[in-house]
Amino acid sequence: MAKNTTLLLQKLRGFMQSSQYGGPIQAYIIPSCDSHQNEYIAECDCRRPFITGFTGSSGTAIVTEMKAAMWTDGRYFLQAAKQMDQNWTLMKMGMPKTPTQEEWLTEVLPAGSKVGVDPFLFRWESWKTFSSTLEGAGHSLVPIQSNLVDLVWDADRPLPPQAQVKVHSLHFTGQSSAEKVAQIRRKMAKVRVQNLILTALDEIAWLFNLRGSDIVYNPVFFAYAVLSQDSVHLFVDESKLEPGVHSHINQGIEVTLHAYDDIQKFISDMLAENGAKTWISANSSYALMNLIPKQHQYIHNSPIWQSKAVKNDVEIEGMRQAHIRDAVALCEYFNWLEHEIPKGYLNEVTAADKLENLRSEQEDFVSLSFDTISSMGPNGAVIHYKPQLPTALTLNTQEIYLCDSGGQYRDGTTDVTRTFHFGTPTQHQKECFTRVLKGVISLATAVFPEGTRGVLLDSFARQHLWEIGLDYMHGTGHGIGSYLNVHEPPHLISYRVGPGSEAPLEAGIFMSDEPGYYEDGSFGIRIENIVLAVPANTKYSFSGKKFVTFETVTLAPIQLKMIDPSLLTEKEIKWVNDYHSQCQEIVGAELGRQGREEALKWLIRETQQIG
Repeated sequence: MAKNTTLLLQKLRGFMQSSQYGGPIQAYIIPSCDSHQNEYIAECDCRRPFITGFTGSSGTAIVTEMKAAMWTDGRYFLQAAKQMDQNWTLMKMGMPKTPTQEEWLTEVLPAGSKVGVDPFLFRWESWKTFSSTLEGAGHSLVPIQSNLVDLVWDADRPLPPQAQVKVHSLHFTGQSSAEKVAQIRRKMAKVRVQNLILTALDEIAWLFNLRGSDIVYNPVFFAYAVLSQDSVHLFVDESKLEPGVHSHINQGIEVTLHAYDDIQKFISDMLAENGAKTWISANSSYALMNLIPKQHQYIHNSPIWQSKAVKNDVEIEGMRQAHIRDAVALCEYFNWLEHEIPKGYLNEVTAADKLENLRSEQEDFVSLSFDTISSMGPNGAVIHYKPQLPTALTLNTQEIYLCDSGGQYRDGTTDVTRTFHFGTPTQHQKECFTRVLKGVISLATAVFPEGTRGVLLDSFARQHLWEIGLDYMHGTGHGIGSYLNVHEPPHLISYRVGPGSEAPLEAGIFMSDEPGYYEDGSFGIRIENIVLAVPANTKYSFSGKKFVTFETVTLAPIQLKMIDPSLLTEKEIKWVNDYHSQCQEIVGAELGRQGREEALKWLIRETQQIG
């Protein structure tokens, strides 16, 4: 239900006019997310959801003296339309005639207007392009140090999280923090920089082999880090560190702890003292970038991006094992649904709760890796649907059920989507499902040169839908962390060309493989597996190039009744049969070991060979 935002917008506009808070300004931007690049953010940072009512993970709001508009992508068009009231205009990114944020501001603002934004929540790269465009139209982008949404929120704003920061042991990481620091210092020396500033939370958690829970579903904690060739500095609320963290982070290196809010002063003092070349990511906030004089800036992708994305042998084995246990929970779940749905009492929320309970029974389970998308019939067409009471639909045997879910385990992170029909699917639904499956197989079996960008692989997954004039409005694949963020930059498989989709793929990187198809008001279909990039055995090696393919790590059955075998080639049928044999052998053994006999029977039935 749409939230009434009239009063909130009145208060926000009042603060926009106040000189006490940096005004008067004619527009205020509430960015999609903070500078830490997390899809999920802490409750205290949910500013755009608070002011608009829209809770999707991607969306940027802009408020002027007379208008309010919110931009989001195709995953959220339906959700945003339902959640926002008449005070807001929905801007559908990627659709014809939808203006960019800069174009819209230029159109609605009087000449010489000031556009304000919290500089800690606006990435430097975005600031540079946004500011340049506005200046070309006679406007200016200005930093507003007091976050105006926080002023509107006032005493009702949730407190920052205070969960403990814990050691993530070498048993799971396969590499010590000292080894990681040495590796990053070598990269720094190669480009002759003295300092490195880290702002991405998952990079800091990875570097120090620590995990937290400041961001829901992401085992990270609020922190900054600064490395030089002879010192390491961690900016964190020290009261949150569990016993043992101090000795852990000082094994082989000496780490100096600072208060989280001391980062600005530290950077200013450091550069005043040594004036050295400083590496900082273009994704860092404008507030921090602006502290570094131009002559000292080395602006480049973080040296941790690729190091973190390419998993070591211990992490790879951990991810495999986590996916096996995760598949056990999924087999239990779908077997349970098959028996319970006909009774007519289950809804999207109670079903999702059951799946979480089943996952929690598995060894080393910590939490979900994102909100479970448990969607029946027309709700399946809402790509990032989140079921809520009392509007959750009852699960039934007449419509398609789409479930996108995942878990955080200490040895790995999972993300899997399966689409089931617990009655009789139509021929059209089967054709759509089978063409989505063909896309999954095309990408999973692709062979390509090492260093290929994901944008070049995206059409592998879409080609079979394109053949009959169908498509989907989301990316095809994202990187995934090892007990870290379920959406891990910088690797993407997407039709949108950008910094993420231009990251080269190489062996050791885990990606999702998730084409889909959605009919508004009717159904949604998505099949998602996690795949591992591995060396390919090719007959030749053109110019000495290494070639890469994918190994599918997710091991959950793909519903046979939804497949139309007549649309599959012999190679595709073999892939399905081989995949299901693997599920039966590996997951079946674990089901047997755990004594889950009913789920084992279901697995055996659902993994029969097709011809």
